[in-house]
Amino acid sequence: MKNKVTTLLLGTALTLATATMVLAQDKTVKIGSLSDQSGLYADVGGPGSTLAAQMAVEDSGLLTKGWKIDVISGDHQNKPDIGSNLARQWFDVDKVDVIVDVPNSGVALAVSNIVKEKSGVFLNSGAGTSDLSNAQCSPNTIHWTYDTYMLAHGTGTALTKGGGDSWFFLTADYAFGAALERDTTAAVTAGGGKVIGSVKHPLNTSDFSSFLLQAQASKAKVIGLANAGGDTSNAIKQAAEFGITSGGQKLAGLLVFITDINSIGLPVAQGLNITETFYWDMNDATRAFSKRFQDRIRNKQVPTMVHAGVYSSLLHYFKALEALGGNPHDGAKVVAKMKEMPTDDALFGKGSIRPNGRKIHPAYLFEVKKPSESKGPWDYYKLVATIPADQAFTPLDTSTCPLLKK
Repeated sequence: MKNKVTTLLLGTALTLATATMVLAQDKTVKIGSLSDQSGLYADVGGPGSTLAAQMAVEDSGLLTKGWKIDVISGDHQNKPDIGSNLARQWFDVDKVDVIVDVPNSGVALAVSNIVKEKSGVFLNSGAGTSDLSNAQCSPNTIHWTYDTYMLAHGTGTALTKGGGDSWFFLTADYAFGAALERDTTAAVTAGGGKVIGSVKHPLNTSDFSSFLLQAQASKAKVIGLANAGGDTSNAIKQAAEFGITSGGQKLAGLLVFITDINSIGLPVAQGLNITETFYWDMNDATRAFSKRFQDRIRNKQVPTMVHAGVYSSLLHYFKALEALGGNPHDGAKVVAKMKEMPTDDALFGKGSIRPNGRKIHPAYLFEVKKPSESKGPWDYYKLVATIPADQAFTPLDTSTCPLLKK
C-alpha cells in the first residue's frame, strides 16, 4: 500500500512538473494593436502602429527560433465602451496576450483595467495621461513613450522660462486634455507663471473660432493647446487665420506629432516649440528604421513617436518572454520581468522601467524649422534641448501609484 501511495505521489509530481515545463516552453503570442484607425489619431497610431508591431515581431528573431506570433488590429473609434468591448473579446475569444498603442486616454484607462482583470499585458504608447503610472497604475501596464507630465515639463517649462508667464488653455474635453492642462498648469506655476483662463472644446471639432476668440481676448502671452492630432492641427491653422500669433500671442502645441506638422505646413507651424521622445532624423539608427517603415506604410509617412514606442516596447516584451523561457500567459509576471531588465534599443537608447510602470528615457525639446531651413520632406525639427531621462517624467517620490511602497 505504501509503495502504491508513493507511486501515485511520484506520478502526480511528474505530471505537474511536465505541465509546468510545457507552460514555460509555450512559444505562442498574440498581439492586439488597438487604435484609432480612421479618425483624428489615425496617422499618429492607426495602421502605422500595426506595422510597427509587425516589424518588431520580425526583428525580434523569435520567428526563426520556433515562436508563433500573430498581430491583429482593431478600431476603438475614440470611445471607451467600444475599446473596452474589443479588449474583452480579444482576451476571452481571440486569446490575445498583449495590447499595444491605444491613443486616447479615456480608452486607455478603461483598457488598462480590463487588461489587469484578464491577466494580460498593456504596452501603452499612444495615450498620454500620466495617471496610467500614477493614481491608476497597474501591475499589468507599462506606459512607454510619453505622458502629460513630460509634455508639460518640456514645452510648458521652456516657454514659461522664456517669458511666457501668462497662459490660457484650449483643452480637449476628455481625460487626456484634463491631465495635460493639470500637469502644464503645475509646470507653469512652478516656473513663476500664471494661468488666467481656459476653455474646453469637444473632441474632434472642426470649428475653433469661438474658443480662439476667447483665448485672444484673454491677452495671455501663451495659448496652450491641450489637445492632439487633428484637433491641434485645426486649432493652429485657424489661429493663423485669426492673426493670433502675428498679434503677439504665442501658441504652445503641448502634444504635436510630426504628422501634424506635415498637415499644417512649415509656413504656419514654423517656430513652434514641441516636446517628443523620438524623431526620425536623430541618428543613423532612427533613419534606418524610419526608411524601412516608410517603404511599407501606405501613405509613406515617417513614424511618429507612438509608432516608435510600439516597436520598442514589443522588442523588450519579447526579450522578457525569452528570459522567462516561454510565454507564461501571466501578464503581471511578464511585466515584472520587463521591469527587472534594463531597456536598450536603437530608437530610444538605454533606459529602464520604474516600479510604477513608467518607462524612462530622454525627451527632446524641438523647434519647428522655417521653410528656408528645411532640406527636404519631413525635415521639420531642430533640437533645442535634451531633457535627461531621470528628469523627463514624474519623480517616484511624488508619484501616487499604489504599487509603490511608501
